[in-house]
Amino acid sequence: MRSIRSAAIAALACASLALGGCATTGADELPPATFVALQEQPGEEYVIGPLDELTIHVWRNPELGAEKIQVRPDGRITIPLVKDLPAVGKTPSMLEKDIAQQLSQYIEEPLVSVIVNEFAGTFSQQIRIVGATEKPASLPYRANMTVLDAMISVGGLSEFAAGNRAKLIRFDKQSGSQKEYALRLTDLLRRGDSDANVLLQPGDVIIIPESAF
Repeated sequence: MRSIRSAAIAALACASLALGGCATTGADELPPATFVALQEQPGEEYVIGPLDELTIHVWRNPELGAEKIQVRPDGRITIPLVKDLPAVGKTPSMLEKDIAQQLSQYIEEPLVSVIVNEFAGTFSQQIRIVGATEKPASLPYRANMTVLDAMISVGGLSEFAAGNRAKLIRFDKQSGSQKEYALRLTDLLRRGDSDANVLLQPGDVIIIPESAF
């Protein structure tokens, strides 16, 4: 039964990646993270996704901004004087420019700031953890996010996890293929080995197999 479930997990991971197959170039080692950033903001190049919550400020024109508006499932937002503006797929700075362009029809040289209050992230920016963990999940990527951050978010390893046989699957933009890296999750979570902690990148998938015993 375990082997069937493990095969299903591997198949799910490959399907979720949708990056041209599940072939890898071997399990390499990633360098340990030099620090762990405990910040609650998306990365500088964060791409706004559906259901993200935004706050928009317009300098000297507060009535034209909006507090805690949610990006609609259709990917658009509406604020005073700006209706149905596409937001999904843009960084906050890109959205600021688009809003300013729209508002320039009504006010002179508008200065706009966009703050992401709560973020879900687009599919390509999520971190996915599957396999022998307490609660497999997709997590929004945050700047300086590490494997330790991700594993804490999913409740750690399950009772029968083979943590030191875990793999990280990452799409390499330069080669256009996937690469596989070895992870030592048992050493990290149960032995406190900080050298086993590594930085994540948007789109990473962590696959945790079960022990054979």
